[in-house]
Amino acid sequence: MHSILSSRLCLAVFCYCFLSISAWSADTPQHPLQNNSSGVGWNHGWTSLIDGTTTLGWKPYRNNKPIEGWKAENGTLVRDQPGAGDLITVDQYDHFELEFEYKIASGGNSGVMFHVSQNEKYPWMSGPEIQILDNQHGADPQLAGWLYGLYQPTKPPWVARAESQANLPSPLIPDATKPAGNWNHVYLRVATNQGELLLNGVCYYRFQKGSTEWKERVKQSKFAAYDNFAKYSSGHICLQDHGDRVAYRNMHIRPLTAEGNLTATPPAALPIVGVPAFPQLRFDSKTSESFEGKAVSIRPVAMQETEDGHFLVALQGGRIVAFFNAADTDSLSVVADLRDRIADFRKGNEEGLLGMAMHPHFSANRQLFIYYTAADAPRRSVISRLTFNNGISLKGTGDFDEDILLEIPQPFANHNGGSLAFGPDGFLYIGMGDGGSQNDPLGNGQNLKSLLGSILRIDVDCSTQNRPYSIPADNPFIDLHDARDEIYAYGFRNVWQLSFDHATGDLWGADVGQDRYEEIDRIIRGGNYGWSLKEGTQPFAGDVVSAASADALIDPIWQYDRHHGRSITGGFVYRGDELPEIDGHYLYADYVSGNIWALNACNASMENPPMRIAGNRLPVIAFSSDSQGRAYFLTEGPPERAFYRLAPAKH
Repeated sequence: MHSILSSRLCLAVFCYCFLSISAWSADTPQHPLQNNSSGVGWNHGWTSLIDGTTTLGWKPYRNNKPIEGWKAENGTLVRDQPGAGDLITVDQYDHFELEFEYKIASGGNSGVMFHVSQNEKYPWMSGPEIQILDNQHGADPQLAGWLYGLYQPTKPPWVARAESQANLPSPLIPDATKPAGNWNHVYLRVATNQGELLLNGVCYYRFQKGSTEWKERVKQSKFAAYDNFAKYSSGHICLQDHGDRVAYRNMHIRPLTAEGNLTATPPAALPIVGVPAFPQLRFDSKTSESFEGKAVSIRPVAMQETEDGHFLVALQGGRIVAFFNAADTDSLSVVADLRDRIADFRKGNEEGLLGMAMHPHFSANRQLFIYYTAADAPRRSVISRLTFNNGISLKGTGDFDEDILLEIPQPFANHNGGSLAFGPDGFLYIGMGDGGSQNDPLGNGQNLKSLLGSILRIDVDCSTQNRPYSIPADNPFIDLHDARDEIYAYGFRNVWQLSFDHATGDLWGADVGQDRYEEIDRIIRGGNYGWSLKEGTQPFAGDVVSAASADALIDPIWQYDRHHGRSITGGFVYRGDELPEIDGHYLYADYVSGNIWALNACNASMENPPMRIAGNRLPVIAFSSDSQGRAYFLTEGPPERAFYRLAPAKH
């Protein structure tokens, strides 16, 4: 990759390896970032380095002559002539995010370097290089996306272990590249505390430039011979000419602080906060819920109000509890204890009791539907109906019968989904994860033969000869051969919370992302939401998708990146009176960052981004509302600190 250009630069090789410029650059970029320095929106602060019509902003390395051999055409910057030489940005950058797409020729080789200084004879003597290569036909053992001579992609030990236990092939060195002649996407983050690289959305490695580990890797590499390699804390971005044809497009950069944070000041938060909703709430005296005098923490995952004013709450640990919806309520009772059949979430964080939904006629039929992971083998998700024979009792565990509706095999402990919701049509909607591990190794997201990675829709009021439920007649894949007719929509990674807008009937879902984007979807019948062909709006992994197939994938209503959080919690469209500023807005949060937002349900766009709620920076597990339209969010803690109500901030 770093050799000086030699006799390889011959016109015969050049002509043999490449298509015409028009074939390389004419296809339309997918979801390009636009310049956005407004300070709002998930994409704010990015600046384009390639305008697609000129070579402005670039210059030859250590040379003030005009650029030759590189050409801007149809939105791309193409190395199209022998002897073109390396290009560098006019500007220099220290801490930043960089993303771009590249298309390499068959057998081709190139590279993108950062922190390049013109003090050295060649750019690779100062700047670390991201390898650009045709992995299939290229001659270099350092493959595309590798940080040349320093870092290569590795599968996390927990992933390799889980896939081995599931008897899945598990190559230790992932390859997420698309073949030569296709566009590949690279995301690079460089900051003092940590850098990382994603290729086509797949995290290849993380690094800390200048750390002890970094220095040891440099010492063991060919770059140890160059005193100033990787010593510059800022520098140019460099596009390497390695004698092969390569095209770049959608190259954007965003400055960061040394700690890796955005430099722009976020807009002020709405004056709405979370206040403890039931500050006196305790388990009743009949239940032993203390250890060494301390209240046991609970993890509520779903909460609904009954017609008589009681909340039913599903706890991930395997119990359903109830209490009266009043600010001064002080007694919480266990109405169903299912711990004998539900997997312990302390062993698998995404297992346990994960979802609950009251039947629309609960007051009459006393039916409650739950989603859980089973305690016994084989690993599976269970959707069942609990019928409380004498209604809900607040005086102790009630008498109920369980009827299992569905048992769905789960290959891994994570990505179980679990959200349940009844639609205005009276049918039960079930949010399924893709089955787990990382990168959707079984391809469940796009597999209509599997219930995983989908939203299911079933009729729980009618059964058939073969199953204790029936399929709504208008389910989209009911007549499709080799498709599960329970599927309503598909292409999801790990939906965490479904809800219906009571005013419009729209189905909303939040899909937890992998390494780049968290997304919000408005879910329609038969829709394909992309995973694992894409994450958010960004193509994912190495599968080549036709233009027609790509157009059929439905983009999220909204997405956000890792500067705002790492695990989305979906909520609902608020239609209450207490908080008029968020009327008609979809509430959602991030479990990791503790941020809470309100997204305009009718007009979500880059020009109309969500409003952040002041909140309390708590790890939000779920949202709920009551008959008065008040909004609640649920978090982990003792009962008195596990339930919060959104309220106007007091000045």
